[in-house]
Amino acid sequence: MVNTPLCELLGIEVPILQGGMAWISDAELAAAVSNAGGLGIISSMNADESWLRAEIQKAKGLTDKPFGVNVMLMNPHVEQIAEVLIDEKVPVVTTGAGNPAKFIKRWIEAGIKVIPVVPSSGLAKFSERAGATAVIAEGGESGGHVGELSTMPLVPQVCSAVSIPVIAAGGIGDGRGIAAALMLGAVGVQLGTRFLVAEETNIHDNYKEKIIKAKDIDTMLSGRSLGHPVRSLKTPFSKDFVKIENDPNTPAEVIEEYGRGALRMAAQDGDHAKGCFMAGQIAGMVTKRETVAEIITSLMSETEQSLKGGLQWVK
Repeated sequence: MVNTPLCELLGIEVPILQGGMAWISDAELAAAVSNAGGLGIISSMNADESWLRAEIQKAKGLTDKPFGVNVMLMNPHVEQIAEVLIDEKVPVVTTGAGNPAKFIKRWIEAGIKVIPVVPSSGLAKFSERAGATAVIAEGGESGGHVGELSTMPLVPQVCSAVSIPVIAAGGIGDGRGIAAALMLGAVGVQLGTRFLVAEETNIHDNYKEKIIKAKDIDTMLSGRSLGHPVRSLKTPFSKDFVKIENDPNTPAEVIEEYGRGALRMAAQDGDHAKGCFMAGQIAGMVTKRETVAEIITSLMSETEQSLKGGLQWVK
């Protein structure tokens, strides 16, 4: 079994975090990942504190292992959510879509490990100065909201820029990717797309089938004009979104409104025409449905094989 400093830091068995995917990462998925040895993550998305507290308590009833919560800092209820995390003694918090600095000190004092998602070495250094426990360096190959840098150049630069642990994310879907991330200096990985087809993932069957049928060229970026690009599968919605946003006569508020609720329609309704099926570029590597435990077991086996066989090509 591959063991890295991340395992000791978070009290987990394998160096894998499950991404905090809105409308997808609920208590059941998080508990399943934690029970399988990784760190499951509940997404707080735009939900209020009551919903999040209920999900946290549900997860506690499903696992006695550590799990975390992803906080979307643009959530209008973020102040109340910050307090719920302390009240519920959540072990780990990951953050995105905003600046976590105002919350980090209180969370750390409450014994919470804080791990911001960062798209650049500059934001990684800022997070370290603010007191973050570690950072997730996420490349643009990942699904959902992404930055400009890809994972291969981003991870080593972040590792060189900070002294706190670095977790790699984006474009990692099997043990070869995990081994590569470790060689770049990361102490672990965060995966999202690979878990979309897990038996414990509560999304519409249409979403899972789209991932399984996807090829390597089947994702695209939309939302560039708004300053926060999103990677998703190519669908009528995503193609139309790009057409609308590239029309100079379309106001930004109209573009924003067009995309409102699209992820929910994909995850809950499986709506092919109006849903935004967020997925990373590794979607083409996902070919079958498995349990979370089966996914993690195969990931770790592949990682060990890759690390042991890495020198076979070196003469």
